[in-house]
Amino acid sequence: MEFSEEQIFSLAPDESSKKSGKDLANPSKWSKRQFSERALWGECQGSGKLPYQTQVDLSNVAFKCSCPSRKFPCKHGLGLLLLYARDKKLFSQASEPDWVTGWLDKRTEKEEKKVEKKAKVKSVEPAAQAKRQENRLKRVEEGMAELRLWINDIIRNGLLNIPGKEPAYFETMVKRMVDAQAPGLAAMIRTLGSINFFQDGWQTSFLDQLIRIYFLLEGFPRMESLPIELQSEMKTWIGFTQSQEDVKAEPGIRDDWFVLAKQSVKEENLNIERNWLYGLQSQRYALILQFYVKGQIPEVNLLPGSWIDAELCYFKGSHSLRALVKEQHGIKQQGVVPGMSSWNDVIESTSKIMSVNPFLENFPVIIDNVVPIKGNNQWLLKDEAGEGVTISQLFQFPWKLMAMSGGAPIKLFAIGKENEFEPLGVWVNGHYKLLV
Repeated sequence: MEFSEEQIFSLAPDESSKKSGKDLANPSKWSKRQFSERALWGECQGSGKLPYQTQVDLSNVAFKCSCPSRKFPCKHGLGLLLLYARDKKLFSQASEPDWVTGWLDKRTEKEEKKVEKKAKVKSVEPAAQAKRQENRLKRVEEGMAELRLWINDIIRNGLLNIPGKEPAYFETMVKRMVDAQAPGLAAMIRTLGSINFFQDGWQTSFLDQLIRIYFLLEGFPRMESLPIELQSEMKTWIGFTQSQEDVKAEPGIRDDWFVLAKQSVKEENLNIERNWLYGLQSQRYALILQFYVKGQIPEVNLLPGSWIDAELCYFKGSHSLRALVKEQHGIKQQGVVPGMSSWNDVIESTSKIMSVNPFLENFPVIIDNVVPIKGNNQWLLKDEAGEGVTISQLFQFPWKLMAMSGGAPIKLFAIGKENEFEPLGVWVNGHYKLLV
């Protein structure tokens, strides 16, 4: 696997780790630099008597180091992989020492035990489980009744009064939905309250979200009459979770998956990571969503711009995007990712999906031959037919995108809906670049 510096820096936990990793990407810092088919390892002299032993799993990218840092990966892991990416000739092929073999074997054993553990079905008393489910449904229904009245009041009083509402107006209903054991509805109401009411067009975003919530309130009592996939979708949006064990127990899709983007945000002590993938044979997008606390190692490490041979299992739902990596068989080189030819094709495709699943907020799309253009008050992406969409205001690098394009058509990956999309990656001279 060929690693780019951009891919390696995307793994860094923070800016200081990036800087320190750059400093350590120097052969003079390492007394040993070796590799095998499975791994990369080296020894770096630190402040202690013995050098730090640093190792990288090249098959399923992971790091281990004997330094005391609690960051993952640490600066030594970043520096070693960065040095390898810059000049492989600096590394000699060798047999794995015991400390590397032991770590890799332990990782394999841990994965096997994890699979065995998840394969064991926990016996649950059917009567007790049914009673808990009945009690929860009752609480959800009671919470929904209050939410319906709350929405009716908003519509009756008009949107004109919404910008003057205090944050507590939304937070009170959020807490009520949490009490009603409907965390999905709570999250949707919190999104309502987070809309910028002093930005042009906020009414459209507000009404779109309000309608999604109302669809759930209307559909829930009629759940049994809906298609099975849409039932699963609605339950998820309300807050009924699907266990990862159950998802992985279903047949998966093995494919060559291209890693399109990694979006990471921090909420207090929690890291939320969104990885977007595209399957070459299945022609399906997948969203690998991971949650982990500071200092914890994510279950999978995916490098944007790389290909992985993996089996993915999708959560139940109508045109579901969210998936889990059931098994990863390694990193590999692959071919060209196909893109759509025009924005009209994109609109037609997303409209079909929306007709059967109105709850999706954003759609991933790869599109060929679009040109970034600076309009009077906004940035646009125009296709060869002259049709265009607005670049989302969330996108912070329009001039960078313009520089990459140079005024010529480019191929890009974006997420969005209707006539507004946020670019996340772009192909330049056959190489994939993240827009960060």
